[in-house]
Amino acid sequence: MFVDSSTPTLHRPKLGLLLLQSDPPSSPHVHDLDHDHDHSEDSDSWNQRPSSASTTTTTSTVSSPYMISPLNYQATTSPYSKSPWVLPSTPTNHHLKQNMMTLRNGLVGTLVRKEGHIYSLAVCGDLLYTGSDSKNIRVWKDMKDFTGFKSRSGLVKSIIICGKNIFTGHQDGKIRIWKVSRNNPTNHRRIGSLPTLREYVKSSMIPKREGRHCDAVSSLSLDEDHGFLYSASWDKTVKVWSISDSKFLESIEAHSDAVNAVVAAFGCYVFTGSADGTVKMWRREYHGKKGTTKHVLEQVLLEQESAVTALAVNHWSTVLYAGSSDGVVRFWGSNKKHGFSREGVLRGHKLAVLCVAVAGSLVVSGSADKSVSVWRRDEESGKHALLSVLNGHNGPVKCIAAVQVGEEDEESYGWVVYTGSLDNSVKVWRVSENVGQGDSAVVVAGPERISSINSSDNRIKKDYYCVIKSKLTRYL
Repeated sequence: MFVDSSTPTLHRPKLGLLLLQSDPPSSPHVHDLDHDHDHSEDSDSWNQRPSSASTTTTTSTVSSPYMISPLNYQATTSPYSKSPWVLPSTPTNHHLKQNMMTLRNGLVGTLVRKEGHIYSLAVCGDLLYTGSDSKNIRVWKDMKDFTGFKSRSGLVKSIIICGKNIFTGHQDGKIRIWKVSRNNPTNHRRIGSLPTLREYVKSSMIPKREGRHCDAVSSLSLDEDHGFLYSASWDKTVKVWSISDSKFLESIEAHSDAVNAVVAAFGCYVFTGSADGTVKMWRREYHGKKGTTKHVLEQVLLEQESAVTALAVNHWSTVLYAGSSDGVVRFWGSNKKHGFSREGVLRGHKLAVLCVAVAGSLVVSGSADKSVSVWRRDEESGKHALLSVLNGHNGPVKCIAAVQVGEEDEESYGWVVYTGSLDNSVKVWRVSENVGQGDSAVVVAGPERISSINSSDNRIKKDYYCVIKSKLTRYL
């Protein structure tokens, strides 16, 4: 989709208004006094609610230029009612789980629940956590709806797991901390929030309000080795928290526009991507006798017009990937002389890249064009080959999570990739690192239905892609 340059610039009164009719962020002037007092918001009745395929989605009747955007997805029909992959079904879960272990490449199944668009995913062992604009966090186990817990406000934009604690970032600018009950694994209780109630009240008295986010929390990242949690927000800042005591440590004035992604990696470094079109690299330092943390700007890796929407790192190869609203994934590698240097771009989408994940030598990107591209990096040359394109979603792909299956020397070795979409579903894919050896495969919504296309030179015609430079994709 091309945007007419004659169209007047649209200003957003609240960033949340672009989130497909999701809940707008609450006013930063209103104190949420339930921060540390309500620790049992989950309800046992949740475990009895059946999953089902979504049949209709209410559409807005308000005339808006956003309604013509391909990112403003509203489902009008349900493809799931006729699909053999909808869960739950009659006793086919055993076969679906078996497919996850034996299938080399293809769709394992689809998880659907009437809880709105899927904005976040996280995997921990055999559990899959999904966050949606219904403010609910669902937990899936063995391809079944296992349990769920609910937050009082703010759609769930990010989920990250550290040991026994689950951190969730919300549209209302808060970070909530949850823990699984020892006696009942289906029971998740809230044990705190960031900032804590004391720091929240304290920050309200400070004009800059450095100790809390004033807009949506868009991304979370952990540095478990040093005990830090990083939160990125649409308020243009990145904040640093201590995992052990939930203490606020630092606020980084990172960008001139909304920060869409943050990732901590490679020891003392933190990378941030923003709607202002930049990717920045920060170095963590310690000052004073108390070892106060301070992050200083080390390098600006990218400056462009298109918004940066997602970041991911390959820890083994020391490579950074950045997806942006022009449909391109750019990547940088470590250089001893010049820090990080740009190595190339991956062109595999027609519309904005909304999420990127790394799984071993694979790079997986999800897009507003409803597709998922899978690339493989050659460790010796550093070049990337397009292995497969996963098609099956009926809305923009907003989040990706991956987990390894089997060991490298085993026949079952590969990856299970979870993709969450604004079509209200999560698709579960089996992906191998050894597809085609030079050819790529287009995988449609069904296992073993693979048709090969020649892409040995890994080049794609320019007229196949539609470049979007509109700010509409900046805050999705």
